[in-house]
Amino acid sequence: MYSLIFLAAVSLLLALGLTPVLRALFTRWGVVDWPDGKRKIHQKPVARMGGVPIMAAYLGAYGILILSPFGGGQFVRGALPEVLRLLPAVAVIFAVGLVDDIWGLKPWQKLAGQAVAATFAIMGGVQMAGVGGVSLPPVVAIIGTALWLIACTNAVNLIDGMDGLAAGIALLATMTTLLGGLAQGNMALAFATAPLAGALLGFLRYNFNPASIFLGDSGSLTLGFLLGCYSIIWNYKAPTMVGMTAPLLTLAVPLADAGLAIVRRFLRQQPIFSADRGHIHHRLLALGLTPRNVVLLLYLVVGACAWLSLGVGLLHKNFAEPILFLFVVAVLLAINFLKYVEFGTARKLLQQGAFLRLLNAQILLDGVEEQIDKADCVEGCWAQMVSASRNFGFTSLEFQAGDRVFRHPTELPREDCSWHVQVNLPGMDRVVLRRSASSQHHMTLAAGFVELLGRMLPGKLADFQVAKVVSRNAARIESEATREA
Repeated sequence: MYSLIFLAAVSLLLALGLTPVLRALFTRWGVVDWPDGKRKIHQKPVARMGGVPIMAAYLGAYGILILSPFGGGQFVRGALPEVLRLLPAVAVIFAVGLVDDIWGLKPWQKLAGQAVAATFAIMGGVQMAGVGGVSLPPVVAIIGTALWLIACTNAVNLIDGMDGLAAGIALLATMTTLLGGLAQGNMALAFATAPLAGALLGFLRYNFNPASIFLGDSGSLTLGFLLGCYSIIWNYKAPTMVGMTAPLLTLAVPLADAGLAIVRRFLRQQPIFSADRGHIHHRLLALGLTPRNVVLLLYLVVGACAWLSLGVGLLHKNFAEPILFLFVVAVLLAINFLKYVEFGTARKLLQQGAFLRLLNAQILLDGVEEQIDKADCVEGCWAQMVSASRNFGFTSLEFQAGDRVFRHPTELPREDCSWHVQVNLPGMDRVVLRRSASSQHHMTLAAGFVELLGRMLPGKLADFQVAKVVSRNAARIESEATREA
């Protein structure tokens, strides 16, 4: 125990001393984060690459412990072979973050680096044993481990949007994992997390609002990756629902934020890795909270999740499923409280049946497209157009193809038409569709039918024209052959 306290204290002192020195160097070298008045709300350039002093303090504490007379030094020396197996993975993820802080990387490049780091971690022995008491096949375990590590890495990275937020959440998660390791008697996990907790506490002195140095990707990516690895190690001695629930709750806030970001961007049809102001902390700011209060509120939420995660492991295993259920309910209530436009609109569509109507309309459109594609003459296309137009709320339809004009009905209805649309086709061909003001069909569905006609008819009419020319030439050749005979 004295060795753990020594490790944490040394890393704390190293972080307190190294961070301002390295901050000054980064500022002098121009490795700073510039405000943009949009997502980056700080007022002046702030040094980044906070991962450097954190990792220096983290590793430096081990070195000093090894040289000290404490018994933990012998323990660390004995564990060095296992530590060295994980070192390549941590080195890769730290290097990826460092390069991104200095020169910048594209999202796919960072994702590729994370995949390489996850591969090294798996080769080093970090691997899920099972989920919910069920052993996983080797291939599934490897894929699941890689996905978990990448998810944790990006979750901490994405939530790093306010002073002290990601570092504080990582500190709470690290302390929770440390206590979980002590409760399990997992001293390897305790020795791995104690110096990280000290380093984060020392760094937070300069990173809390108003921050004078940011984590940067070198810090957020590395912290997320390490926490992902530690959660798997935590799960080693409890490969049941309890072991799965505790690490999940520990990282609940960053994982939930990352999941919400993915779903939001999917609903908006935006790139998954695009930046926006829709993260949890941004929504809390929009609700009127100050930046400092937002961070403190999220600390409180993470602390509650940490308490629950420890309670799952220490109280009774039967509490795991109910706590997970309550957590899911709490997440749904939080989404409603944060008033995301995307989820509110999706819920409204589901409640009003609009989603099913849109789905049914798309099924109808796909059917019409298939039938028009199969049509072998203009009349066949026209028949499909007339049949489908009623389903999309059109009261009349006119189709000019060459010297032929089709109308349905043959006499235009006397009722008022709120609008009509004309689809111009090659040459003088065209389609005119009219819609009644009293139509109950959604305008978006009608627009889809119009777009389908404009996309398919030019090609079909060209095919019919070619077939007509070929048929005419074949008839002429046959007639000439008959006369010669």
